[in-house]
Order: sequence, then C-alpha cells, then structure tokens
Amino acid sequence: MMTSPLPRLELAAWQPTRDTLQGYARVLSRIRSALTPPQPHWQHISLRVSPDGLTTTPMPLPEGGHMDMLLDLRQHRLVVGGSAPWELQLAGESPRAFGEAVVAKLAQQGLTLALDLATASSEGVYDRRAVEDFRQALTFIHDVLAVFQAGLAGKSTPIQLWSHHFDLAMTWFSGRKVPGYDPDDHEWADEQMGFGFSTGDGGIPDPYFYVTAYPWPEAIVQTPLPVPATWHSEGWNGAVLLYEALLATPDPERLLLDFLRTTQAAGAARMT
Repeated sequence: MMTSPLPRLELAAWQPTRDTLQGYARVLSRIRSALTPPQPHWQHISLRVSPDGLTTTPMPLPEGGHMDMLLDLRQHRLVVGGSAPWELQLAGESPRAFGEAVVAKLAQQGLTLALDLATASSEGVYDRRAVEDFRQALTFIHDVLAVFQAGLAGKSTPIQLWSHHFDLAMTWFSGRKVPGYDPDDHEWADEQMGFGFSTGDGGIPDPYFYVTAYPWPEAIVQTPLPVPATWHSEGWNGAVLLYEALLATPDPERLLLDFLRTTQAAGAARMT
C-alpha cells in the first residue's frame, strides 16, 4: 500500500486545536494590522509561512525600530523578536488568554495596543501532534504555491495566511480592469483569480484547495479539470480539489500543480 509523504488532516480529528490555533493567528493579525501601514488588498493584516510556522514579518514600532512575531509550530511557542526579544510557550491557552498575555507583555515593554479581544474564544485545546501535522502540510502547500507562482506572468500577491478563514492563499492579477469601476479602486477594479488552501469549513467540512475568479466567467466550467477536482457552485463559484486526493497519489505536487495551472489558464482565457 502506498504511503503518502503528507499527513492526514481530517478536520473532525483536530478541529478544537485548529480553532485554538486560528485564534492565536487572529491575535497576531490584529497586532500586525495595528502596526503595519495599510497595503493594497489588505496585505497588512495577513501572516506569512516560515519554515517553523507563521510569522508577522517585521513590523515598524511607533518609537522606532521593528518587532516580529512567530507562531513557532515546531517548538510550540510564540517568539517575539526585536530590541527586547521574549517568548511564550503554547500550552493550550484560550485565544483570549493568549491575546491578553501578549498585550500585557507588550505593555510592560512600553507598547500599548488596544486590541478587541471580546470575541476571542475563552476555550483552548492544543494537540502538539496535530499542530506538527498541520505545519508539515502547510510547508508543502506553500512550496507548491511558490512553484506555481513563479511560472505566472504579471502581478500576484505574496502567499499569505488569512486568519479570519484560516486559509493559505495568493491572488493573481490579469492586468486588465473590470469595466464600470474606478481604476484606482484596488478592491473591485482589478481582474483577478484566487488560489488557496482551506483546513475546512461549514460548506466543505474537510481540507480542500480552491480556485476562484473575479469577475466570474460562466464559461470556465466547460474546462475539464484534473481528476478528481470539480467545479463548485454552492455558496460560491470556483474549483475544488480535496486535500485527501493528494494522499492517494504517488505525486501530490504534480496533481496540485496541474489543478492550479489548469484553472489559471482557463480563467486567463475566459475572463473579460
């Protein structure tokens, strides 16, 4: 029987830990948003993948200098770098308690941040094995997205982790403008496609890869997709490839790249 190099990630098996980790990521995203100048397409609120986990990248401080934060998913800790580095071990604290501890420590160092933690969960679960599996999968997916991105012509965003949906994604821009919108309106005027990975949600309860396009070209669904990918139309329009399909193939990188490249070519040919 073939053994996949990728871990299993059924959401039901680790959802409490996933939700806790997502809560931690939301805290870091809020801190990054508070300290980083606004960027097009909300790139100032996202996190980035590092070999050890998720990072804010360096953020400018009000009094000068920089600080960065890393959710270290290897050593299970928050690592804060800068002129006064410190770290916090991750042991299953609730996202609210985690956020309060981080804000309090920063305040001790002279950085006062007014973060709204009222909606952060007061429950926490942290399964180290599940976190390590997620880090392994995330690193693989990031690297495949980087290979895919390197072959694209035109502008694209960084590969970034969005904490609100806990998905890793990048956006490619065709270079064309959407008719009827102010050309300087970055949110709505740029023709674009999104390529990403979700750990699972209410609509698709297990991890999956997705591709979306804006504006949505109805004719794109005529494009045959690599088996077993499918076109999706329940709640949103796009293409879906379940993560579990990568576990069943001897070359998961090839299948994922084929999915990304096929859909991108179809969108580029059929949008405006």
